[in-house]
Amino acid sequence: MADDKEIQEQTIADEQVVKKYKEAGEIVNRVLRQLIELIKPGASVKAICEKGDRFLTTETGNKYPNDKEMKKGIAFPTCMSVNNCICHFSPSKNDPDLILKEDDVVKIDLGAHIDGFIAVAAHTVVVGASLEKKVKGRRADVILAAYNAAQATLRLVKDGKGNYGVTEAVQKIAESYNCKPIEGMLSHQLKQFKIDGEKTIIQNPTTAQKKEHEKVQFENYEVYAMDVLISTGEGSGKELDTKVAIYKKTDVNYLLKLKASKAFYAEVKKKYGNMPFNLRNFEEEAKAKMGVVECVSHKLIEPFQVLYEKHNEFVAQFKSTLLLLPNGTVLATGIPIDVNLYESEYKVEDEEMVKLLAENPNVILPSTTSKNKKKKKKASGSAGADKENDDEQKE
Repeated sequence: MADDKEIQEQTIADEQVVKKYKEAGEIVNRVLRQLIELIKPGASVKAICEKGDRFLTTETGNKYPNDKEMKKGIAFPTCMSVNNCICHFSPSKNDPDLILKEDDVVKIDLGAHIDGFIAVAAHTVVVGASLEKKVKGRRADVILAAYNAAQATLRLVKDGKGNYGVTEAVQKIAESYNCKPIEGMLSHQLKQFKIDGEKTIIQNPTTAQKKEHEKVQFENYEVYAMDVLISTGEGSGKELDTKVAIYKKTDVNYLLKLKASKAFYAEVKKKYGNMPFNLRNFEEEAKAKMGVVECVSHKLIEPFQVLYEKHNEFVAQFKSTLLLLPNGTVLATGIPIDVNLYESEYKVEDEEMVKLLAENPNVILPSTTSKNKKKKKKASGSAGADKENDDEQKE
């Protein structure tokens, strides 16, 4: 029999929980598409990140307006990490900005939640890319490596399969494009109000990490944020001098001494709970920056460090939220790319991986269970997306 903890835990065995994940996912995908439209030469990264957070807050706020007790909002603040920046670049109001240039490789990463049910996504685009101006060279290599690896995960994160099968597939596909997965990066199981659940999938682990990282099996009614990060470089991230702006509350207890720290921590607990947040979303950012110092030093709050690959390398990222159900995987977030925009001298040649990518992923798009079932055939260069649309028509 299930113990009390399991009885209390809301899972996607409940249709209402599935509905909330899908609603959060639809918001994330919509905001992601809106932000992609803003990615042009001369655009401000800071301004786009701020707009992303504003859109996420507004759209989640419009859901369940009569339920005043329900918590909803940003599950991961909007980040835009460019070229060799791996992740978590999301400057607060007084931090230095970054202006986009033609041919920049831009990774957008963001998330929303409704009633604590989290949907996150990441996507990579190249500034100024078009069918007339295709992406070539190492930019194309890394994006196709990451995208194909992400497509492989749709077929491998399934009931009964194991996390190390995913690790190995991502490694093989990255290597086929002469690229490397970012070392030690984790994809997490998602639970209500918990963005970093117990079960994880590791990328490119060191020998030590492999020993420590537990082998697990995926099961129906679990949810995963599947995050693929691939680099043209050595695959190792380093901190430079970029200021951290994103933090998350931990479960550590400590009696804070400073007034500013107490006020900051009280606001974090009230507004964000265990969800990651950006200092720019505090009304008095200067006071928040003062308050966060004591909280971090005593591990009440943990930082999301901004990581970088070597200069002149490129990093691509694709992240999707997967709901594992007995009749298939609901792809709550994640949008396809047009593979015709990219030209690489490499391709996936490993027989096992070629066969895997040719498989039907049995992915259900969120719209398939809505009342307005429409047969859609989108023009897309994504084999995965085409199969997903085929599934949509079968449902």
